Amino acid sequence: MLLETENDTKLSWRRLHLSRAKLKASSRTSALLAGFAMVAMVEIQLSHDVPEELLIAFCVCTTLLVAVHMLALLISTCILPHVEVVTSTPCSITESPHETLHYYIETAWAFSTVFGILLFLLEIALLCWVKFYEYSKPAAWSTTIVLIPVVILLLVFAIHFYRKLVAHKYELSKHGLRELESLANRLHNENSDKVSDHSVLTI
Repeated sequence: MLLETENDTKLSWRRLHLSRAKLKASSRTSALLAGFAMVAMVEIQLSHDVPEELLIAFCVCTTLLVAVHMLALLISTCILPHVEVVTSTPCSITESPHETLHYYIETAWAFSTVFGILLFLLEIALLCWVKFYEYSKPAAWSTTIVLIPVVILLLVFAIHFYRKLVAHKYELSKHGLRELESLANRLHNENSDKVSDHSVLTI
């Protein structure tokens, strides 16, 4: 029973530190990419030859990019201080909200990395089209051609990483179940021995 409690405590602390790292990474990434998008929209020089559809696509992409990263930043900013207090002071791990707000943390992580980075790459492509449409369409096409395999590689890596992570968690769960089964068998054998000894003494 003591071993099981120690394993649960270690697992809880590991989840706490993992949630803390995800929130920190989401906060930094979101602030950086959202800032870039805002600067790109403010500093871009437009010409009258750019099609209105392209401008609409650029504005929508920029707005989505900033909104997604601001949402991730908001979640990180709200939750991270409570997690930091638990990790930096001798508090009980039950005081941390990382388990209760687990889905919010994962949402911030997904918005900041997967969706945010994809929108950021799309933003680069649209920015090049808006910027170079009047001067050189081949330059804009070259950016699009380069970004297509980059997006494909990013998606392949994300899927591969997710599968590896799920497999790793599955192996850890199997290992934990084997340990619990071994502990249960050991306790059962000890109880059986005690019952046998008690029966012998009674006789």
